[in-house]
Amino acid sequence: MNTNKVLRIIVADDQASVREGLVVLLDLLPDIDVVASAASGQEALDLADEYHPDAILLDLHMPVMDGTEAARLLTARHPDIAIVVLTTYADDTSILAALSAGARSYLTKDADRSTIAQALRGAASGLSVLAPSAQATLLTAAAAAATAPPTSPAGRAGELPAGLTPREAEILTMIGRGMTNAEIAQTLVLSNHTIKTHINRIFAKTGSANRTEASGFARTHGLT
Repeated sequence: MNTNKVLRIIVADDQASVREGLVVLLDLLPDIDVVASAASGQEALDLADEYHPDAILLDLHMPVMDGTEAARLLTARHPDIAIVVLTTYADDTSILAALSAGARSYLTKDADRSTIAQALRGAASGLSVLAPSAQATLLTAAAAAATAPPTSPAGRAGELPAGLTPREAEILTMIGRGMTNAEIAQTLVLSNHTIKTHINRIFAKTGSANRTEASGFARTHGLT
């Protein structure tokens, strides 16, 4: 991208006040043009197809289609559109999922306008920017993974059944022990929304219709 030209962006956030505020703040910058705004992941995808911006500022947890799935589809359809996540969540699952889906940068909503603008410009130029809290979370997760016992279910990624990720296996083990979503979220220091997302994926991968069937799968495969 020519750095001398105006950066065309889309803002996607389901909260109207946040979305409209970001549009106003960023559109005031002389080198940024907000060409459209979206209230869901699906709308962001449709607008990207229509406007083909240089970058998109994307919230993670939105209706119809969440930001992670939107990022995955955006990357597949428009690999040249830079994706910058702006969210309230800074847990390792959300960060890794977003980056794996194709996001180039990950910011939290305490970022100021200049930081957001810098991340958008950098991402459009191929650079990555991580919020300090996101960097700290990833470092903590990496350190925990390095010291985890190799015999734990969450540490044997190559041996996990049904294509489960280590985190999904860990949560499935907790389900098998009878823990509630709130208890799992508190134990793993994750949001309830993130736990629900993981459980939906676990049910889909294991063919389970409910927690009882998922618990049976866990027992059958030695996860409890």
